[in-house]
Amino acid sequence: MIPVTERKIEELNRRMQELGVSENDIEESFVRASGPGGQHTNKASTAVSLIHKPSGIRVKCGIERSQAVNRFLARRRLLELIELKRTGKIAKEKAERERIRRQKRRRSRRAKEKMLDSKSKRAELKRQRMKINIERE
Repeated sequence: MIPVTERKIEELNRRMQELGVSENDIEESFVRASGPGGQHTNKASTAVSLIHKPSGIRVKCGIERSQAVNRFLARRRLLELIELKRTGKIAKEKAERERIRRQKRRRSRRAKEKMLDSKSKRAELKRQRMKINIERE
């Protein structure tokens, strides 16, 4: 479990101010997470449920075992949804992440093509080394 850094919390607070979302607008409750985890998930309420009262947007996050990390992730997702609803645009950071992900996917495709090309060249070299059978009459 990696704790949330101060820098990330400050960025989240700055983004909340930019969107005009205050802590008073958010109703927070803690529930038990689902999925594997055994006794920990049965005893601890680590999942976070947030409701943005003015817009009615609901978010539930129980990805991590830590309540603090889930609170951060839920708030970040809530802000993304609020921004999407208000502007109709995806957050700049998320768009950048998507662009990088697509780039990497293209890069791997190119690497695969390059690998297949070198394989076919190698196969051609091997074919040229084969013995030639000359049948004599």
